Amino acid sequence: MSHNVVVVIGVGGMGLSIARRQGVGRKILLADFNEELLGTAAGILRGEGYDIAVHPVDVSSRDSVTALADEAAALGGVVEVAHTAGLSPVQAPPAAVLAVDLLGVALVLEEFGRIIAPGGAGVVIASMAGHLAPALTAEQEQALARTPSDELLKLPFLSDPEAIGLGAYGLAKHGNQLRVRAASVPWGERGARINSISPGVISTPMGQEELAGENGGRMRAMIDASAAGRLGTPADITEAAAFLLGPTATFITGTDLLVDGGVVAALRSGHAKPAA
Repeated sequence: MSHNVVVVIGVGGMGLSIARRQGVGRKILLADFNEELLGTAAGILRGEGYDIAVHPVDVSSRDSVTALADEAAALGGVVEVAHTAGLSPVQAPPAAVLAVDLLGVALVLEEFGRIIAPGGAGVVIASMAGHLAPALTAEQEQALARTPSDELLKLPFLSDPEAIGLGAYGLAKHGNQLRVRAASVPWGERGARINSISPGVISTPMGQEELAGENGGRMRAMIDASAAGRLGTPADITEAAAFLLGPTATFITGTDLLVDGGVVAALRSGHAKPAA
């Protein structure tokens, strides 16, 4: 029997929540670099009655992402893709952050763009950090958006993100927004849509690590100055993903949805000070 397949890449707090929300009555293909975490997530969802397949993936490797996309297509029609995998600055050095968060997204957009079913949709988890990035030149923005994935990490300005006023994480997440915008055209040629979501500080294990890091105090101050005045939850991001993936968003593609509780608005309006 042919299945409608939902692919969730990254099975942390947001990925697991999205899988639950989107996977009812569908085949869910879970993918993650951490095979122990992958097995645990699969066991939880199988215990809740979901139809689960698993596939380890290294999103920084084209061969690995290609194999994942091929496996997804072999299971049935790939109707939804949620890419949540990523590294934060407190988890890895800049080169690894760029490889996973920037190149990884570019590869997923390309490889799933060739197999997504007509009428399908995808979401990429970016970050509010991408909205806080200092302005790049038009040439730099075009290079981030359109450079072939296999050449992406060779861009000269990626060798020292700090020199252009950006950390590797903020640069990667801004790049995600640009890559999604560019990818909406080839995805659209298949009758599919692709968007990104930029979360604020979300109460996942990664978010808690960031709050415990050296910039945690500044992040809490920004949250306190925001309209929502709280941490986000995985459910906040899941509901945004459900909207963008669902039938009421069929006129929305190539854009980014900021889901940050108003942190960026507070910063831009001068009610909060930016984190270093």
